[in-house]
Amino acid sequence: MPTIKQLIINARKLIRNVTKSPTLGGCPQRRGTCTKVYMRLVQITG
Repeated sequence: MPTIKQLIINARKLIRNVTKSPTLGGCPQRRGTCTKVYMRLVQITG
């Protein structure tokens, strides 16, 4: 437990959450948004 004097000299600092891959923040697959919807036609013979 720090003393009051220690808290005055060295104030407590906030812990920031740092992502391991900040470049993937703009990735649509990571965000969960769908960018392209397409249909695939299957030909049924018989």
